[in-house]
Amino acid sequence: MESTPEKLGLIEKYFSDFTPKQTAQFAGLEELYKDWNSKINVVSRKDIESIYLHHVLHSLSIAAMANFEPGTEVIDIGCGGGFPGIPLAIFFPEVKFHLVDSIAKKLKVVEAVAEGVGLTNVTTQHCRAEEIKNRKFDFAVSRAVAPLKDLWQWAGPLLKKGHKQEIPNGLICLKGGDLAQEIFESLLRPKMIPVYRLFAEPYFQEKFILHVTK
Repeated sequence: MESTPEKLGLIEKYFSDFTPKQTAQFAGLEELYKDWNSKINVVSRKDIESIYLHHVLHSLSIAAMANFEPGTEVIDIGCGGGFPGIPLAIFFPEVKFHLVDSIAKKLKVVEAVAEGVGLTNVTTQHCRAEEIKNRKFDFAVSRAVAPLKDLWQWAGPLLKKGHKQEIPNGLICLKGGDLAQEIFESLLRPKMIPVYRLFAEPYFQEKFILHVTK
């Protein structure tokens, strides 16, 4: 089995200029997730051994297509164990991430991991996204949570309109497989980016980023 520094090489293959603090934070994720996963199962058993490829790098595909400016506010809808929100919060230390899930025990893991690696730009909320009132975000992110139609129904009311940075405000979600029917049923016209185009790893061949503009 590869050691953590070798696994971090997978991330550094595609990104450079991490501070020593960020490198240490990424390195700390594996042990924290393995420890918490033994108590509260948030990552499948087979995936935990490939956490940097299947979860961390996959989450960072959003960072490869969207350079969030300092002060940007991002909601992670149905964050589960903290993906994509936790890796993105390490990558963008000056961006505020609000991680939301309807299952409290998953947020317990998120909070412990965020504290364990010293993240100060992460908040959590135990609720469904549609229950959030009087709060707006620049972007919503999500990974394999629900059909695009439902995601947009939840995310749309929470998003500020605007185009203050490289890409317009909106929903950015990570999905896999044949999405033609799902996109058709959503009545939306998302921009679709193959993750494999960003990271040439076989694991990403059927995975995509969808961006729906507010």
